[in-house]
Amino acid sequence: MNYEPVNLQEKFGRFSDRWAPKIIAQLNDYQIKLVRVKGDFVWHDHEETDEVFIVIAGKLRIDFRDGQIFLKEGELFVVPKGVEHKPFAETECEMILIELAGTVNTGNAGGDKTAPTDVWI
Repeated sequence: MNYEPVNLQEKFGRFSDRWAPKIIAQLNDYQIKLVRVKGDFVWHDHEETDEVFIVIAGKLRIDFRDGQIFLKEGELFVVPKGVEHKPFAETECEMILIELAGTVNTGNAGGDKTAPTDVWI
């Protein structure tokens, strides 16, 4: 058993790529991931799981087909499973994501922003 805390700043310092979540811990069937984002993502949903967005640094807008929400540092939002959404960040934003292990970041949408689901840092 490793009794060391996970240092978020140290983990964020290990990568610079965007829209490519990195796993830092697992809690039962859920993974806790760090991600850097900037610009527009793709419209997608996750049919099997809710998705938690926690903003650590920066600002995030999440668009929905019928509205949008704005998150700033220290805020979180849960996108319910099956709800189509599209994240956007005008400037770089650092976040924690919590989602079911194996969740593909682009859902069924695919495309060039689809990231591997098994990258640990």
